[in-house]
Amino acid sequence: MKSIKSIRKTKEVELGEIKRVDNKTAHNMVGSMWQYISKTEWKQATRKPKSEENQVGNKSESSSDQVKKKKNEKNSKKN
Repeated sequence: MKSIKSIRKTKEVELGEIKRVDNKTAHNMVGSMWQYISKTEWKQATRKPKSEENQVGNKSESSSDQVKKKKNEKNSKKN
C-alpha cells in the first residue's frame, strides 16, 4: 500500500487530497497529478488528535447516562 497526494485540482479531485492505494495503482497514478507521501503524513491527515477523541468519548458517555436516566424515570412512573 502506498500513500499519494494530489498536486493539482480537477473536477474529481481537490488539491491536497490524500489517498491510500495499492502499489500498482499508485505507480500508475503518480506523475503530473499525484505524488507519493510518507505514511506518517497520511496518518496525520486521516486521524484525529487524541485530545479530540477524549472529548468525543466524554460526550457520548454523558448522552448514554441521560438515556439511562430517562429509562429509569419511565420505569418508576409505571410502578
